[in-house]
Amino acid sequence: MAIPKLDPNAPDFTRRYVNLADSRLGAQALEASDDFFAPKERMLNPEPAVFIPGKYDDHGKWMDGWETRRKRTTGYDWCIVKLARPGVIKGIDVDTSHFTGNFPPAASIEGAHVADGGAPNQSTQWTEIVPSTTLQGNNHHYLEVGAEQPFTHLRVNIYPDGGIARLRVYGQPQLD
Repeated sequence: MAIPKLDPNAPDFTRRYVNLADSRLGAQALEASDDFFAPKERMLNPEPAVFIPGKYDDHGKWMDGWETRRKRTTGYDWCIVKLARPGVIKGIDVDTSHFTGNFPPAASIEGAHVADGGAPNQSTQWTEIVPSTTLQGNNHHYLEVGAEQPFTHLRVNIYPDGGIARLRVYGQPQLD
């Protein structure tokens, strides 16, 4: 496995803290409103996103990340991610690499702490940790987070739809 090159322009939190959304450590994409074009699990791949010209699958152009269909109704798409470990989040990288035509124009992120390693449900209390933020295609969006409480799960909301190549959640893991 190749070691990813560090972006010299990336903020300090990307070097100081562990990626709590790393699938190798146990992070999981649990549920999404839609992942027709590219499965939500790809968003947590530890490798940098790739673009493969001419690669297609049953749903069209193959993309390395999570990609939803165009919304034909009101609303937005979302994905619930279980972090590898509970942690205090210091910063997030919403990476839209290679998504140039179908990136989400905006995204927000909410966090929750679910006891006993369970899954969120209808009564789960979500806290906004990243307000709706404008995104660009083919770009890293480094977002600082100021919340002090630990979270076990995130809900990534994209407005209204689109694709995210990678989600990196940098934070301080909490001991059980």
